[in-house]
Amino acid sequence: MKARVYISLKNGVLDPQGKAISHSLHGLGFDSVIDVRQGKTIELDLKETDREKASEEVERMCQQLLANTVIENYSIELVD
Repeated sequence: MKARVYISLKNGVLDPQGKAISHSLHGLGFDSVIDVRQGKTIELDLKETDREKASEEVERMCQQLLANTVIENYSIELVD
């Protein structure tokens, strides 16, 4: 089973990389861009075949290592 973890900064947390991307897009003429929030995706290959157990395991991974839950949100997608 595969898991995808999508991590993004919480609203209100400054995103300097997003601002740099937004500035660069405007410099390239993409004036329709209002704001950019940058995030990351982590893909995991898991041995676990039980969806509930896999979800619980990935949740623990996010809480303990993958996401800084003080400033980041995350969502998990499981793919069979």
